[in-house]
Amino acid sequence: MADSEGGFSDPSILENLVASYGVVGAVVFGALVPLLFSIILVGKKKVKQRGVPVEVGDELGFAMRNSRYTELVEVPWEGATTIAALFEQSCTKHSRDPFLGTRKLINREFVTAGDGRKFEKVHLGEYQWETYGEIFNRACNFASGLIKLGHNVDSHVAIFSDTQAEWLIAFQGCFRQNITIVTIYASLGEDALIHSLNETQISTLICDSKQLKKLASISSRLEILKNVIYFDNDGTASDSGFSGDLRNWTVSSFSEVEKLGKENPVHPRLPSKTDIAVVMYTSGSTGLPKGVMMTHGNIVATAAAVMTVIPELGSKDIYLAYLPLAHVFELAAEIVMMSAGVAIGYGSALTLTDTSNKIKKGTKGDASMLKPTLMATVPAILDRVRDGVLKQVEAKGGLAKKLFNIGYKRRLAAVEGSWFGAWGLERVFWDAIVFKKIRSLLGGRIRFMLCGGAPLSGDTQRFINICMGAPIGQGYGLTETCAGATFTEPDDPNVGHVGPPLPCAFIKLVSWEEGGYKTSDKPMPRGEVVIGGFSITAGYFNNEEKTKEVYKVDERGMRWFYTGDIGQFQPNGCLEIIDRKKDIVKLQHGEYISLGKVEAALMGSNYVDNIMVYADPLHNYCVALVVPSHQVLEEWAEAAGIKYKDFSELCNKEEAVGEVQQSLSKVAKAAKLDKFETPAKIKLVAEQWTPESGLVTAALKLKREQIKNKFKDDLVKLYERSM
Repeated sequence: MADSEGGFSDPSILENLVASYGVVGAVVFGALVPLLFSIILVGKKKVKQRGVPVEVGDELGFAMRNSRYTELVEVPWEGATTIAALFEQSCTKHSRDPFLGTRKLINREFVTAGDGRKFEKVHLGEYQWETYGEIFNRACNFASGLIKLGHNVDSHVAIFSDTQAEWLIAFQGCFRQNITIVTIYASLGEDALIHSLNETQISTLICDSKQLKKLASISSRLEILKNVIYFDNDGTASDSGFSGDLRNWTVSSFSEVEKLGKENPVHPRLPSKTDIAVVMYTSGSTGLPKGVMMTHGNIVATAAAVMTVIPELGSKDIYLAYLPLAHVFELAAEIVMMSAGVAIGYGSALTLTDTSNKIKKGTKGDASMLKPTLMATVPAILDRVRDGVLKQVEAKGGLAKKLFNIGYKRRLAAVEGSWFGAWGLERVFWDAIVFKKIRSLLGGRIRFMLCGGAPLSGDTQRFINICMGAPIGQGYGLTETCAGATFTEPDDPNVGHVGPPLPCAFIKLVSWEEGGYKTSDKPMPRGEVVIGGFSITAGYFNNEEKTKEVYKVDERGMRWFYTGDIGQFQPNGCLEIIDRKKDIVKLQHGEYISLGKVEAALMGSNYVDNIMVYADPLHNYCVALVVPSHQVLEEWAEAAGIKYKDFSELCNKEEAVGEVQQSLSKVAKAAKLDKFETPAKIKLVAEQWTPESGLVTAALKLKREQIKNKFKDDLVKLYERSM
C-alpha cells in the first residue's frame, strides 16, 4: 500500500483525507479522531507484580521468583526430560507439519566494487520444507551413519558451521546415541578453534564446506581428529580446498552419512537429564574461549520456561532463524520453537532483507519470502533497523514525514498511556496510514520478537514496538545459565528492564561493597546478579578452578551462578542491569567509571556505529575509539565541503574528529554523564568491528582485550595528546 517511491503512506486512505480536508486537515484528522476514542478509554494504570520475593534457604542476598509460579518449572510436559525426548515427542505430535525450511539457491555471482573488492551476490528461490516426521527420520539416519562411520560414542562431536537446517539435524542426531556436542562459532579464529577442538578431544567434526580450507591449514595441530563430515547443500565443490595434509582423516559428505545410516540402522542409545548435552564454547570476549557444560536438563528447563512467556505459541507460527546456532540464545530459541511445533525457516544476516548485502538485486530477502511471525534478534541489528527507517523517513520528507512523526508520537503516547492496548482504534488507523510499509521490511507478519545478547536501549525498543507492531521479549541470560534467567512479558509496556525471573530460575542480588552496591540500598535493592535453578550449567570443561570461582551450591543442593553483572530490582519485581564488575575502572582521583554505561549512553550519537571507551587508572579521564557511521559522517563532510580520497582519510581529518567529539559531548550532557565520563579525546576507526575481525563476539559484544591490543598505540597517543 506504499507509494511507488517507497514512502510510508497508504494512497487510497491518504488521498481521500487530503481531498476532503487538505494536507493540514488530514494531519489533524489523523491525530484527533482516534484521540476522541482514546479519551473514553482512559483509566488508572495498574502496576502488575511480575516478580515476588522468595526465601532461598540462606541469609545471603535478596531473591525473587516469577509471580506466576510458586515452584520452579523443569519440563514443558511430563516425560520430556531430555532434548532427545523433547525432539521425538514433538516430531510424533506434529509429524505432518512443516518443520525446517531452506531457500533454494538458484545461482550466485561475484561483483567487483569500485575499489576492486569482490562481493558475492545470490539469487535465492522459494522455501523448501520438510515435515517434523521427515526431519526425525533424517536425524535417526544420521545417528546410525555416524556409528557406522566408526565414531566412538564416548567421544565428543563438534559442529563448526553457520546456521542451517543440517546443523539442527546433526545436533539432534547425535543425541539419539547420547553423544555430547561441542559447538564452535564459524567466525572463531584459528588459535581459538585449535584450542576448542584439542581441549575437548574431538574425533569427529561436522562443518560446512567453506570451512574445509581452514581445517586443512591447521590439520597438523589437531591431535585427535579422525572424521570430517561436511554439509554438501551449498552448491560449492565438495572437496574444494582440501588438498592439504589430511592426516589420514575420513572425509564424508552429510548426505553420504545419512545414506549409510539409512542402510545400516543402529538401535538408539538415549541420554538422561543429567548427561552433558553440549559443551558450548563462548566467543571469548577475554582470552581463549571457555567451554560451558550444559546438561539435557538445563536446556529443557530453559525451553519449558520460555514457552510459558510467548503467547499462543504453536504450529501456526513461522520462525526466522539466522543468528549463530553456536550461541546459546539462538540454540535455546530453536529448541523452544521445535517443542511447540513451530515451522523454522533458515536465512542469514547477509540475506535477511531485500536490500541486504548478499542479495542480488530483484531477489527477495529471507524475511520477505518467509513472512515470519516470530524472530530472534540482537540489539545491534534492531539499532540498524531503526537508523535505516529514520533515514528513509528523512529522505522522503514532506507529508510522509509529517504523518510518520505524528503517528509515531500518537502511538508512543498510547503505549506509555493508561489505556495500553484498549480497543486498538488508534493503532489500526496509524498502522494503515504509516507503519504498514515499514513492517513489510520483515515480511509484515511479525507478532513477537525475542531479543538478547546485550542490553537493548529503551528508545530502540519503543521504536520497534511501534513500527513493527509487535512486543519485544527482552531476555537476560548467559551461556552459563543456558540463556535462562529473566524475560520481559508481552503485556508489559515498560522499557529499561529485562523482566522478571523466568519460571525455571531464581534471581538473587548479593551486595558488592567495593562497588557501592548493596541489597539494603533505597529505594531499590542493588547488587551482583546471582542466578539459581534448573538452568544453571555444570561448569567449565576442564577448568575446575574457574568453575569453583563462579558456581556455588547452597545447603539445599541448589546451584547458583555469579554473573559479575550488577542489577537492581524494580518495585514490580523486574530486574534492571545497571553495571558490570569487570567494566568498572577506578580513576586516579578515586572516581569509578562504568565503561559499559558510558558506551551505552554515547551510542545515542548519530555519528556512532560502535564505540569502546578506555580508562587508564593512572589518569582522571577516559578516551574512546569510535567506529563512525559511514553514511552520516560522509553526509556531514559533503555539507561541510570537506575533501577526502576515501573514508579512512576522512576519519583522520581534524574537522571530522572534532565534529564527532562535539556530538559525543552533547549526548553525554543529555545523559547527565560526569565530566570524567565524557571522553577527553577520541580516535575515529574507519573499518567496522565484526565477528570476522575478531574485535566483537558473535552477539556483537566488544572484545575489549583484543581491541586494546590492536589499537594500543592509538590509545597511548590519545593520552599523550590529552596531557
